[in-house]
Amino acid sequence: MDTITALLSGALEEVRPLTDGATASYIPELAEADPDQLALSVVGPRGRVRSVGDEDAEFTIQSMSKPFVLALALVEHGRDAVFAKVGAEPSGEPFNAISLEQNTGRPANPLINAGAIATTALIGGDDLDARTGRIVELLSAFAGRSLWVDESVYASESLTGDRNRALAHLMRSYGIIDVPVELAVETYFRQCALLVTVRDLAVMASTLAFGGWNPVTGERVVSEAVARDVLSIMASCGMYDYSGQWLLRVGLPAKSGVSGGILAVAPSQFGVAAFSPRLDGYGNSVRAVAVVERLSERLGMHLLEPHENLAAPTVSVDSSPDGRTIRLSGELGFAGTERVLAILRDLAGSIPAGSTVTLDVRELARTHPAALAALEGEFNALPLGLRLQT
Repeated sequence: MDTITALLSGALEEVRPLTDGATASYIPELAEADPDQLALSVVGPRGRVRSVGDEDAEFTIQSMSKPFVLALALVEHGRDAVFAKVGAEPSGEPFNAISLEQNTGRPANPLINAGAIATTALIGGDDLDARTGRIVELLSAFAGRSLWVDESVYASESLTGDRNRALAHLMRSYGIIDVPVELAVETYFRQCALLVTVRDLAVMASTLAFGGWNPVTGERVVSEAVARDVLSIMASCGMYDYSGQWLLRVGLPAKSGVSGGILAVAPSQFGVAAFSPRLDGYGNSVRAVAVVERLSERLGMHLLEPHENLAAPTVSVDSSPDGRTIRLSGELGFAGTERVLAILRDLAGSIPAGSTVTLDVRELARTHPAALAALEGEFNALPLGLRLQT
């Protein structure tokens, strides 16, 4: 067992004794889940999947489908059209609350039930099968394998889904939903009933972590802009009325589901998922919350922790008879230009007049345009010969 897998296993065993909470009782199929199942999975930038515990256990994705259907709606309609139908603010209320904007009927955000139904209603297709097919295709691309619907869970959700139908009728009365209510809610029930494993969720989370690029399959699933918009909503709204506490304690965009899963995203670092069916009063898995919190602390994944590589990119300076070469690697953000500019100023005062300085940026994995523009501007202002290699 490698070091990282051992760390995951240790964190999982620490939370195993937690037995608070209960399985979701309002959906009969979920109430029958084995409450002792426990699993954890992490996917890094090279696409290696590390999973421990009941990693092969299948469960339905439930509300963890919402960020990915939001991504599909953004792909199909664009940001302005989507957020004309649904807000982007935390509701501070339970996931199934009647949380609609006064006068407009717009739901607070796409990650509560009302907002998710409104988002699902935006997905194209002539009938239930066509709409479900589009959703399954995209979520399968995020997971890196074909997913399918658990028909028994779907039937159970449809049978007990009157509150969701009521929300949909209210939104249709305001014009937020412009398709038949049954089409909207049945599509929503089917997306929630997709079967996944904790590994699938970690791969899906990692695809968001790396800007819409799936590190396991090497496929670009959505654009960086879409992934960023989805993560923005997850950061503030993904854990329902526990979202503020989650951001404080864990600091990762995340989404939970009443089947007991949680997926969390450390941008540019990891996709993480945990699973255990017992839920707390917010509808979040007790043990999954606890284990992801431990990982965030130990692996330094909190979104708001300082990251020195942005402020201090890797810089090397080589000398030759013709002058100096500054080589940059890693990521060059606007803040990181300060370190490079300081080196340039030092060179300007120490090398002979007429010498050439070459700025080699070919090994940069990512360059922010404003940062490169700032460097070029500073170069042009210095008494040096300039050569830029890209």
